[in-house]
Amino acid sequence: MRLGRWILTCAASALVMAGAAAHAETQTGGAQKDTSFLNDIHGKQALEWVRAQNHHTTSTLEKDKRYEGFYKSTLAVLQAPDRLATPQLLAGGIWNFWQDAQHPHGIWRAASDQSYLSTAPAWQTKLDIDALAAKDHVNWVFKGADCLAPVDEKCLVILSNGGEDADTLREYDTRTGEFVPNGFTFSRSKQQEAWVDENTVLLAREWDDKGASLTPSGYPFIVKKMVRGAAPGQEKEVYRGAPSDMMVAPMALTDGDGNKLVLIQRNQTFFESHYAVVEGDRLRWLKLPAKSEIHGLLKGRLVLSVQEDWKPEGMPLVPAGSLVSVDPKNTERGVEVIFTPDPSQSIDQVGVTKNTVLVSLFDNVRGRAMRFTAVQPGRPWSGQVLDLPDMASIHIVDTDKQSDKAFLSVESYLEPEQLWLLEEGGQPHKVKSAPARFKSADLQTEQFWAQSPDGTRVPYFVVHKRNMKLNGANPTLLTAYGGFQVSYTPTYAPEVGKLWLERGGVYVVANIRGGGEFGPQWHEVGRKSGRQKVYDDFAAVGQDLIARKITSTAHLGIRGRSNGGLLAGAEMVQHPDLWNAVIIGVPLLDMENFETMSAGASWADEYGSMSVPKEADFLKKISPLHHLKADVTYPTPFIFTATSDDRVGPVHARRFAAKLEAFKKPFFYYEDIEGGHSGTVNAPEVAHERALEAVYLSHRLMDKQH
Repeated sequence: MRLGRWILTCAASALVMAGAAAHAETQTGGAQKDTSFLNDIHGKQALEWVRAQNHHTTSTLEKDKRYEGFYKSTLAVLQAPDRLATPQLLAGGIWNFWQDAQHPHGIWRAASDQSYLSTAPAWQTKLDIDALAAKDHVNWVFKGADCLAPVDEKCLVILSNGGEDADTLREYDTRTGEFVPNGFTFSRSKQQEAWVDENTVLLAREWDDKGASLTPSGYPFIVKKMVRGAAPGQEKEVYRGAPSDMMVAPMALTDGDGNKLVLIQRNQTFFESHYAVVEGDRLRWLKLPAKSEIHGLLKGRLVLSVQEDWKPEGMPLVPAGSLVSVDPKNTERGVEVIFTPDPSQSIDQVGVTKNTVLVSLFDNVRGRAMRFTAVQPGRPWSGQVLDLPDMASIHIVDTDKQSDKAFLSVESYLEPEQLWLLEEGGQPHKVKSAPARFKSADLQTEQFWAQSPDGTRVPYFVVHKRNMKLNGANPTLLTAYGGFQVSYTPTYAPEVGKLWLERGGVYVVANIRGGGEFGPQWHEVGRKSGRQKVYDDFAAVGQDLIARKITSTAHLGIRGRSNGGLLAGAEMVQHPDLWNAVIIGVPLLDMENFETMSAGASWADEYGSMSVPKEADFLKKISPLHHLKADVTYPTPFIFTATSDDRVGPVHARRFAAKLEAFKKPFFYYEDIEGGHSGTVNAPEVAHERALEAVYLSHRLMDKQH
């Protein structure tokens, strides 16, 4: 399920609670300044405050003579015509979504398989989002399409206004290249869809426009059947979860042999799911571990990973982190283990073709890929390691369920993305490569290990000049994520290369606990009240960099966004003397009130809940907003967020900045008026924000006055 598409909006009662908290948080020496207006996200007074902060930041940083060059070089990379066109196997060809200077909103286009593999594919524009935005007078952002397999003729195109998570669905015909006249159209909402057949869609969304059909997380919990041509209001309810659930949504799976399963996924928490097969007018609930994720259907059998130990009836224990195949008619009998990673490994992605299961995985955070085939039912699966470059990240781009074809991507910190084609029976071969975007001949990547206070060894990558002197004077940017079992692995980032590495900066990525680099347990130990271990890991890496004389506090900066923004905020208040620059992006920062803000309630299974005394005590101890102090000197932070971020929301960042302002602490704040949680919606704005960051880092870590 595409969790990244889901949104929610604060309920009125939540805003009242949040406003009271914000009012109290700006107390200084007995005086109070009411900043509750910042909770009105699109309110006039709030946006006036935002524009004033933006003006201070841009007018200061854009004056730097380096800004213009940073901006132009980043924009050139983002709009380069020779970027790799990411392939989507769809409707008998290769489809791709493309943005450039002529198409800032983007075009959805298609080419034949043979043409795509050529040096100059003959693209045919299928949907022009710029033209659609102009026609509708809406700032449309294309977020993909859900198509009815196996023919892929009918699709529901997913459109978002300004980049928010809320979306509008419109039926589209891939053969005509047009929206279907009088076809399915589902207005802006928190919604998830699944095709049953060409005339039937299961839909979870807000049904009453009053919030009563949404969970506290703001996600739907009621699924209805939408039939073509039916009168509004005649939809039949398929399943109603509990209002206390995190969310409920439909999903549809097909395989290359014509098998199809329509399922209901009920998420009681962020990490615990229950699945039911839709069989006519009834549901049949599957006996699967609560912490499991379904990846696809192969030969009529479900392919899923389990994130907790599982003891199926009459079978040996299936260890957490394993990939298995089960019969959906009887999930506990005949369970077949496809692959169990060893302690140094973790599964990243799973893809299913007609006859095989593809797995990308990490081995000590180094990318690998394997192909698995069932020799015959009940027999051990046959696994084959795919021959791909080392010291890189390997991702499954797309798979074909009608054949055994798949596209894989390979990239590293210093090697731009390559596209590899895997076909039946053979090893993958490289078919396309992106050109280098920065000079890397004199750069190298090393992997080191730091020791956290509890003795755990934490790996991290360092990208630097080959002739780097160990004198403690190297400007160094350290980043990590550390949450939700998300792994942070080698990625080719042209803006990092151009704006930082080429100029002598050192780039460090820490694989701290809370992520998925070493399987479910690496995440579990950093969940809820264990999260301090995540922050300890990160600080240990910073201290290790200093101990190795790679850098020093005066030249060490950190960056994080989203959950990583929470990490950066926590590190700023817990170790103000360890860093000299802190970039805090689209962050959570008010951990005493996060459950009442935007999609915060959905993350209680990751962070804990204020309703549980033990967890509340911990959240109070680590909430960055509440631990800012008037008598402490902090590194001047750069805080960025987006007004239309309806996942985390901009209020966290606003409150943090407002409290710094009340304490008369220096900071830079930038809020993109457009763009959702995933970032800005067009290349010029992305280049603008990255250039501001680069100037800020140069001031703090490179220039002599600092």
